[in-house]
Amino acid sequence: MIIDKLKIDISIVIVNYKSWKHLENCLDSINLSVSKDFSLEVIIVDNCSHDDLFEVFKKKFPQLNFIENTGNNGFANGCNLGAKNSNGDFLLFLNPDTIISETALLKIFNYAKGNKNVGIVSCNQRNTNGSYEKNTRFFPDSETLFGSFRAVFKKRLNAKILNKNNVLYPDWVSGAIVFISKTWFDKVNGWNEDFWMYYEDVDLSKKVSKLGAQIVLLTDTEIIHNHGGSSRLNIKTAKITKTELIISKHVYIKNHFKGLKYFILQFLVVLTTVISKLILALLGVFFFFVPKLRFNFYLCIELMTYYLFAIKNRTWLSRKSMKHPNKTN
Repeated sequence: MIIDKLKIDISIVIVNYKSWKHLENCLDSINLSVSKDFSLEVIIVDNCSHDDLFEVFKKKFPQLNFIENTGNNGFANGCNLGAKNSNGDFLLFLNPDTIISETALLKIFNYAKGNKNVGIVSCNQRNTNGSYEKNTRFFPDSETLFGSFRAVFKKRLNAKILNKNNVLYPDWVSGAIVFISKTWFDKVNGWNEDFWMYYEDVDLSKKVSKLGAQIVLLTDTEIIHNHGGSSRLNIKTAKITKTELIISKHVYIKNHFKGLKYFILQFLVVLTTVISKLILALLGVFFFFVPKLRFNFYLCIELMTYYLFAIKNRTWLSRKSMKHPNKTN
């Protein structure tokens, strides 16, 4: 697969956490995507799955580079670790629950090579049930921060997104597939490790966009994405992911807004979160026998705990974030 370590076109970086079954399918698809038109290497960063499969996979795929992280340090940290150990002119960050093809890889690679004004390239994602994931995405702002706001301003927002010649220009693209040159990656100092889970892809796109480069999604090619496959849905996982989604929204606002707008947006997120979660938690108390409502009770406790720690530590960061003053795994 690797032609010459001194000249590699694409370094594929995959961050894994207990998604070995999906990862195996992903790696098999990469093996089938080898082409004479580009050279590539594959780097898998395992965020300490601690399930005895790391060594198994190293032996099964000896031609690939497996790196064990120091802990479950988050997606951004894992991506940066993989990039640090890469040799390619371009970096392809890929979720372990995706299936890629030679056609998709070649189209993305050729487009990135031929368009120097492009910072990030992605493509459509088709779910295993045949449906397609949303590809028109907007940076969080006063008109887009909440679903109800986006619904009100939908027509005006959609009019801002250019779509021509099988190329869509969204504000940001999903972290499930991000293709970026090493040059641009270094310009924006890589992924922001303020984020432990969620919004790191929004943040990366924002940083690239701020420097004048385009964010591009090719609509005439696709990958398969077993959406949610790498999060292994259960109550404990759902509680973490739902909490981290809110936390990362606060972190994004902290990083990209200032002055009065910063305070207004943070206040709106806190207000809507507290009100909605308290109502659902109260329902959970009265209908504790209903699993979904019982879950909302525990979620409310988790979020209220976060806000108390945020006040105490004077930071919006998740306690799992690599930059939190009192980081916990």
